[in-house]
Amino acid sequence: MILVIDIGNTNIKCGLYVGDKLENSFRLATDTRRTGDEYGAFMQTLFDSFGYKFSDVEGVIMSSVAPTLNYTMEHVCREYFGMLPIVVAPGTKTGINVKYDNPKELGADRIVNSVAASVKYGGPCIVVDFGTATTFSVVSKNNEFVGGAICPGIKTSADALMSKASKLSRFEFEKPKKVIGRSTMTNLQSGFIHGFAGLVKNIVNEMKKEMNEPSVKVVATGGMSELMVGEDEDYIDIIDRDLTLNGLKYIYDLNKEKE
Repeated sequence: MILVIDIGNTNIKCGLYVGDKLENSFRLATDTRRTGDEYGAFMQTLFDSFGYKFSDVEGVIMSSVAPTLNYTMEHVCREYFGMLPIVVAPGTKTGINVKYDNPKELGADRIVNSVAASVKYGGPCIVVDFGTATTFSVVSKNNEFVGGAICPGIKTSADALMSKASKLSRFEFEKPKKVIGRSTMTNLQSGFIHGFAGLVKNIVNEMKKEMNEPSVKVVATGGMSELMVGEDEDYIDIIDRDLTLNGLKYIYDLNKEKE
């Protein structure tokens, strides 16, 4: 069994692979105040519920956009699984050529997503990750990461607005029946859901023009992807919530073959 760990700004996403099949996945809150032993205890509870033991894990790979948690999770891997993880970083074999002015600036999550989309769906493609930030990652038909765009995430934007506008209260992220809302809550839902949908559509369309690839595949992932992409939307071709976990498994296999 292979354990894959993606440390994000909001959540730590983990997957358990037997062969090439994702058997189970779970999320832990990203919290720098928690110790390695606390994360180990949470994992122990989840492993027990799945019917697994820590000794079932034969290898671990990890990507992170929260460097302050790297040591903590490496401690978990060493103390509870008896091994250090492969860490996705500059120099890690990924199978994708990064065409970025400074590759060290590129988030590991975007590399992992691009690898997964390229392997699973083929290039050219655009990966839209609806997470803490909304990121757009472009992969060419030659299997190259060629760049992209970064915008605020929908929840991040809502949190920022609520902290500055005292009369606005938190609301459920649901797609309203009409664009013209008749209450403050439906006004907020319309503004955020339809507003971000318009942002994504525009960036995707402009990217397709620059790529001169009108039929490029557009893959959505991340916690908000299913909410943002409705049945009547045509700017996203594929929703893949497990894209990052799959990318980590592909990279793990590449690096084990290298060894």
